[in-house]
Amino acid sequence: MGVDQSMKPIRDEHIAEPGLVVVDVAAADDATAFALQEALAERWATATEDRTTRTPGEPGVRLRCYLDLRQELPAVVGPTTKPTTA
Repeated sequence: MGVDQSMKPIRDEHIAEPGLVVVDVAAADDATAFALQEALAERWATATEDRTTRTPGEPGVRLRCYLDLRQELPAVVGPTTKPTTA
């Protein structure tokens, strides 16, 4: 598998400190890639993308997002998170 030339290079500021993460996603389709990005964004501060890329001759789509694991977001009650009872 080759390097996706359409992806921008990872710069020093993207990973300059512990807790900063670059996530490259390879998925079968746009919906799957965006679903993962949304799941990550529900938990951590995330710089999201609004489009995927395709590499001619290779299956699926690619998506890159940037996470800041130091800034965990408050829990949100949703389909995968159940409210706690005391």
